[in-house]
Amino acid sequence: MEIQHRLIKFITLTNWILFFIASILGFVISPPAFAKGIFFGGLIVTINFHMLSRTLKNALTPPHLSSYNVILAKYYVRFVVSGIIIFILIAKGYVNPIGLIIGLSIVVASIILATIFELKRLIFKEAV
Repeated sequence: MEIQHRLIKFITLTNWILFFIASILGFVISPPAFAKGIFFGGLIVTINFHMLSRTLKNALTPPHLSSYNVILAKYYVRFVVSGIIIFILIAKGYVNPIGLIIGLSIVVASIILATIFELKRLIFKEAV
């Protein structure tokens, strides 16, 4: 169980770090619409990750076990709301779609980094 907690903590912290770095770099070196895409994409995906983590933690922690349907309903509501926000941002021209995709990839980058560090930890632990 320790590895799951360590991964969630690492991914959560890394999400915010990558979000701030990507947002600052975006506003410094790219056009405003592109930078706003990175910012809003990163914000959407980071908040979604936190909400999903909290939903699962609350749903799977005894004695308040939630039903499968409640978990799925919350997931789909978050998914639909995120989709509507993304649609509005792109349709109204507030953000550059490529910048938005980069921002939405922040959690993926955090998960890849967490996987690399955990594999490194396991490989060097076995070598010792």
